[in-house]
Amino acid sequence: MGKLTVRALRAVLVVVLAGTVFVQASMVWALVSGSDPEDGSLPLTPLRVITILGMMSAQVALVCVWRLVTMVRRGTVFSHAAFRYVDGIIGAIVAAALVWFAVTALNAPGQRDDPGVTVIMGGVGVAILGVALIVLVLRMLLAQAVARDVEAAKMQAELDEVI
Repeated sequence: MGKLTVRALRAVLVVVLAGTVFVQASMVWALVSGSDPEDGSLPLTPLRVITILGMMSAQVALVCVWRLVTMVRRGTVFSHAAFRYVDGIIGAIVAAALVWFAVTALNAPGQRDDPGVTVIMGGVGVAILGVALIVLVLRMLLAQAVARDVEAAKMQAELDEVI
């Protein structure tokens, strides 16, 4: 991975992380200040809490991607240490899907006249879970690459002994 690519990706990660922190801070401020509508027409408090949790899942994924990029840059990504970051990404994606299902459940009572919106939102949640499955498949590929790397290192050591 080239230096320009790493710098560009890290710049994007910093901007997104700053954005999620801003949104979280805004939601915490709104919760503390109690600026919900007087009529209670919107369940803003649960939505704000869900937003804070959703931003946390995004932040976990961003930090894990940052660590993996660092490992790629150092040439150590094909090691067992990379699995914890990939697992962190999978967990963050699953958490994001659960958060999305919570938003769908909160939104569903208001969509009784048009349940199609709830169905579409449920489909988006399933798609988010699909992304977690894709990352799980990529984790399996990483596991195969690590196993092959270990095997190649053993073979190289045996070859060095013979020579």
